[in-house]
Amino acid sequence: MLCSRVFTEFVRIDMKYKNRVRSRVSNLQDQRNPLLRLAVLTGTITPEKIAKMGSEEMASQELKEMRNTFTKEAINEHQMAMTGGTKSSLMKCFKCGKKNCTYNQVQTRSADEPMTTFVFCNNCGNRWK
Repeated sequence: MLCSRVFTEFVRIDMKYKNRVRSRVSNLQDQRNPLLRLAVLTGTITPEKIAKMGSEEMASQELKEMRNTFTKEAINEHQMAMTGGTKSSLMKCFKCGKKNCTYNQVQTRSADEPMTTFVFCNNCGNRWK
């Protein structure tokens, strides 16, 4: 039943079709994802729906929470990088021409090398070093 629904998505048997079927079988056999298997067996998720589902939709609750945590951490790290630093009007953005910049100095190489200055334009969001 599942194979026929996936087949209607692809019309011919090629690598995309085989990968899609393999992915569905793997997700249904995953011991850490019993809710997906139960939903398919009880009819909560129809064969048509599972044939079209993406990997994120089929993931276990644990994996969804882990991905969500990683996404939040990445967003927080990005936001901290934008808000941190020292404001300065000494540097001019070559993209927008304004002097509203924030900079950070970081030791990216060995200790005997000078520090690298990372500059962020607060107007247009341009970054350079």
